[in-house]
Amino acid sequence: MRKQFAVLGLGNFGGTLVEEFSKLDVEVIAVDKEEEVVNKYADKATYVAQANAIDENALKAIGISNIDHAIVSFGDDIENSILATLLLKELGVKQIWVKAANRYHQKVLEKIGADRVIQPERDMARRIAHHVGSESIIDYIELSPDYSLVEIRVSHKLHNKNLFDLDARAKYGCNVIGIERENKMIISPSAHESLLKGDKLIIIGDNQGLKRFEEEI
Repeated sequence: MRKQFAVLGLGNFGGTLVEEFSKLDVEVIAVDKEEEVVNKYADKATYVAQANAIDENALKAIGISNIDHAIVSFGDDIENSILATLLLKELGVKQIWVKAANRYHQKVLEKIGADRVIQPERDMARRIAHHVGSESIIDYIELSPDYSLVEIRVSHKLHNKNLFDLDARAKYGCNVIGIERENKMIISPSAHESLLKGDKLIIIGDNQGLKRFEEEI
């Protein structure tokens, strides 16, 4: 059975999510209180609803309790995002992700049970900083305050070495989960897979270990 998603609030962030879900052929309900905004996404979402996301009866009417994953995207409307999150929890939505305006907003959302809090501007700033501040890091995704996933370019120092020689898990507490080579992805590579200059390593681990790994390669 396919998962169903709901996006509540169709501003720049929420609207872009709906468009991307549409490209991925994901079932998504797009919800906004403004009729004009809702109509804009009528041909992209599986279903659109003009509804107030803090109106319990309105949410029940669109079957929100049957949704697997809801994303609350109200921008700077902190009060309504908190109320909507509480309401979604009460209605039994399994996963609730919420866009936060700032870290104080994030703390409140975490306290009331949001499964994940997103700060797009902060997250993108961190990715850019890691990318431009390092010669080897191509991309950086924070998974939690302590763990991240990074994409690192293989340097000449690692050319023709294999993952067994690298021994990233023992030395740095990191796991190489993939190698991108000439636009092809090797998933869960063998320990005897040789690395080539220009390969991209997909690595997951704690932030301190990843930093040491980057510095030493």
